[in-house]
Amino acid sequence: MATRSTVILGTGSYAPEHVLTNDHISKMVETSDEWIRSRSGIRERRIAAPNEATSDLAVQAGRRALADARLSAADIDLLVVATMTPDHPMPSAACVIQHKLGLPTTAACFDLNAACSGFIYALDTACALVGSGRYHKALVIGAEKLSSFVDWSDRGTCMLFGDGAGAAVIGTSKTPGVGLLGTRLGALGEDTHLLYVPAGGSRMPTSAKTFANGDHFVKMKGKEVFKLAVRVMEEAARDILEQHGLSANQIGLVIPHQANLRIIEAIAQYLELPVERFFVNLDRYGNTSAASIPIAMDEALRLGRIKPGDITLLVAFGAGLTYGSALIRW
Repeated sequence: MATRSTVILGTGSYAPEHVLTNDHISKMVETSDEWIRSRSGIRERRIAAPNEATSDLAVQAGRRALADARLSAADIDLLVVATMTPDHPMPSAACVIQHKLGLPTTAACFDLNAACSGFIYALDTACALVGSGRYHKALVIGAEKLSSFVDWSDRGTCMLFGDGAGAAVIGTSKTPGVGLLGTRLGALGEDTHLLYVPAGGSRMPTSAKTFANGDHFVKMKGKEVFKLAVRVMEEAARDILEQHGLSANQIGLVIPHQANLRIIEAIAQYLELPVERFFVNLDRYGNTSAASIPIAMDEALRLGRIKPGDITLLVAFGAGLTYGSALIRW
């Protein structure tokens, strides 16, 4: 069967109600609003309630995406959830979300962990499966409750992360040259030690010692990650543009992973694009990992920053170290 155009039929996003400002964090660790904003561009982030899990955030975003696509849960036969903070080590968050959303029991459901690049990885996977004709409608969700994995006494990481979820419904179109035009995915496995959670897996199972040592929290070497993020995101963006014979100024909007404003500004400079061409909402949400790009994409669409015929560039970098870029023609 010939590959069909795979398109985004609808989007949705959700952020928890509780807002944690920089001033609040300055009461927890030695820092200030000015220090955090100057180094990251973040003013505040959303934090899930104690009784909210990643699946709860994902369900809210998924419902909104289905409503935007004017589809019901019964129409979905594939669910891909990008997350590194599932409700449980097993089963997958996707199976929990399937039940809560009321998706058919015949729907294929699985999680995908590519950290902050997760949504682009999941989008590529879902579009490939739908484009092949084996599935008809897919729901792709990026969702994270990173507040559960943050050491709130670590100034270097606690200011960066927030909770949230974003979703997109994938279908097909008979119109050629629309939807997902292509992706560029990759990983730098030799650098896993720069950003990781040491304990809780088979390498270092949970124990009283790992708990006492704080080994279940995110550990990051910030300077090294920053340098790699700028280089690899720029290369991923240039590669996908070259593959499709496009110049940067033909891109209507760039939606980068929302990790750090200085990273986004550096990429804009390297691509010789005004930073205004980049959609930025990290000042309000912080780094929500796999949720950051779908939340930003949903907001950009609702604000009219994306119009029919536009080409949007997605680009991300995350633990793994993973990276990815994608081009979408609307």
